[in-house]
Amino acid sequence: MRSLIERLFPPRPPAVREAVAADAGALAQIHARAFRHGWDSAEFERLIAERAVRAHVVSEGPRGAPMGFVVSHVVAPEAEILSVAVRTDRRGRGLGGALLRRHLARLAAEGVTTSFLEVEEGNAAALALYGRLGYVQVGRRKGYYSGAGADALLLRLDF
Repeated sequence: MRSLIERLFPPRPPAVREAVAADAGALAQIHARAFRHGWDSAEFERLIAERAVRAHVVSEGPRGAPMGFVVSHVVAPEAEILSVAVRTDRRGRGLGGALLRRHLARLAAEGVTTSFLEVEEGNAAALALYGRLGYVQVGRRKGYYSGAGADALLLRLDF
């Protein structure tokens, strides 16, 4: 029965768009569920308003509520991904990959040729995603994540 419903009413393909101030509350909720120390909506509003920041969300349809986000700080020709997360109930559906590919394409269009990010060494899902996108490890920060005592891996992508 479910497959018939899905064939008659297929789910909307995810849309990737620039984040706006009105998304700040939803982004704060996603971030709080994904990380030990969540950013609040005021922090997201500040980031979205910054000239050197690029933020994108993935949503159901062009005006849907955010299901995930990515935020980068850009000083061309380099960018650093500050945070990326997908709602826990939407993970494993390719949303993170679609979001990051679109985000990186936007950065490339602005003259960015190198992207950096840090990821907790034990975050296997994130490491697999970044590996599929072509990121490689270029460094390690011992004990960077204080709550877990875990190392941060510094990854780089040249495009």
